[in-house]
Amino acid sequence: MKIGFIGLGEMGRPMALNLIKAGHALTVWNRSPQRAEPLLALGAKLAATPAAVCDGLAPSQVDAVFAMLADDAVLRNVMHEGGVLAALQAPMVFVNMATVSVAYAKALAGEVTAKGAGYVAAPVFGRPDVAAAAQLNIVAAGAAESLARVRPALDAIGKKVWPAGAAPERANVVKIAGNFMLASAIESMAEATAFTRAHGISAADFLEVMTQTLFAAPAYIGYGKLIAEQRYEPAGFKMQLGLKDVELALSAAGQARVPMPFAAAVRDALLDALAHGGTDKDWSMLAEAAARRAGLPERS
Repeated sequence: MKIGFIGLGEMGRPMALNLIKAGHALTVWNRSPQRAEPLLALGAKLAATPAAVCDGLAPSQVDAVFAMLADDAVLRNVMHEGGVLAALQAPMVFVNMATVSVAYAKALAGEVTAKGAGYVAAPVFGRPDVAAAAQLNIVAAGAAESLARVRPALDAIGKKVWPAGAAPERANVVKIAGNFMLASAIESMAEATAFTRAHGISAADFLEVMTQTLFAAPAYIGYGKLIAEQRYEPAGFKMQLGLKDVELALSAAGQARVPMPFAAAVRDALLDALAHGGTDKDWSMLAEAAARRAGLPERS
């Protein structure tokens, strides 16, 4: 496939590299062009503007445009001010891999399909190391024809594609709900380790028991290890992005009249951690916030 790829951050760049390794031809754009250098060395073309990724490799246009960006505001800017929406046309498919609000996901799908292009929402579960290993779990939703056209590319970056229906925003609902569950798991470990530490049991000893018995699941094992080792940098998923996703859950829940009291508590814990210097730290640093609230040393 001929693919345009927008957004070469900690998740986007390994995805793009795996697409090239799978034999797809890429035209890429990133706000910081130097992030594209490893891709250019493998044959990718660098676009001067976001819209230019739609031109692809001469003489034909791209088959699909993938975007892996931080939030609604960044994606909206790329689509409108960056000219991507105006450049899309049939039979291209726009694949939005960002975690965006349910409302914007629905609105963007309407804007893209009004141009005659296909639209697929394909947010992912997995950290940068998982992306590098092409082992992401991809939640995908959109018209069956559009999804089928981009399936070879999705298969190149993930280990499994989980269909979520024809309405694209459904994929974003699943992603946001999943990230809320991750945040809840991290906060529960943070509070539990503060409790056990107050009684003289180290976080490492407690979490070893929990992650090998009651909670022997990837999320608990992975984040439990980060908490036990107090390893919050470099961030696999920044605290501020975690707050964004929990707030997206609360917003969509409010629109659907679904009470989420625990989500509100987790949001406040994230705000607390951010207020105490957690902006660029991994969201597993919630453990330090819980320790501080308990009057314990943040570092054991």
